[in-house]
Amino acid sequence: MTFADPATPPPDWAVGSRGVAPPDPEADPRTRGEAVDPHDWARQIVLRQLTAAPRSRSQLEQVLRRKECPDDVACAVLNRMEEVGLVDDEAYAGMLVRSQQAGRGLARRALAQELRRKGVDDDTARAALDEVDPADEEDRARQLVAKKMRSMHGLEPVVQTRRLAGMLARKGYPSDVAMRVVREAVREAPEHQRD
Repeated sequence: MTFADPATPPPDWAVGSRGVAPPDPEADPRTRGEAVDPHDWARQIVLRQLTAAPRSRSQLEQVLRRKECPDDVACAVLNRMEEVGLVDDEAYAGMLVRSQQAGRGLARRALAQELRRKGVDDDTARAALDEVDPADEEDRARQLVAKKMRSMHGLEPVVQTRRLAGMLARKGYPSDVAMRVVREAVREAPEHQRD
C-alpha cells in the first residue's frame, strides 16, 4: 500500500508484517525493569493462550517454558487452572476428537496421533477415543469417499480404488474398513455399471 506523502510515516495499523503492529516491548513487565510476581505473569500468559484457543496442559507448559517461566511456578499456576476447570485435558481431548472427526474426517488412529502431538496422555486419549462409534466412523468414511468420487469421474476403477484407499489411510481408517467402503463405492459408481 502506498501513501500520498512518502515522508509521512504510515498509520499505526499499517506497521509491521501483514498490517500487524510489532510486539510491544512494554507488554512484558520484565523488560520494563519492574518487579514482577511470577505467578501473576504466568497466569496472564495461560489466560491469553486459552482465550485464543483451547489448549492441553502440555501445550501450556511448553508456552510457559518458552517464556522462561520457572517450572515450579508453571506447575503451581497450571494446577490452579485445573482446579477451577480452565485447564481440562479430558474435555480438551473430547472436543478435539469430535471436531477433527467431523471437520477433517479423521479416524481413531489419526485422532490418537493428533492427541499425542497435542500432549494428551495415553489414558485420557484412550477414554476420548472410546467415545468414537465404529458405525459412525464407517459412515464418515463413506461420506469422504462419495465426496472424492465426484472429482474422479472418468478414471479407471483401479486408479480410483488406489487413490481412495490412500486418502482413507492418511485419515487413519483401518485397511479393512477402507477397502470395504472403497470397493462398494467404485462398484456402485454409475460410470462402472454395465448397461
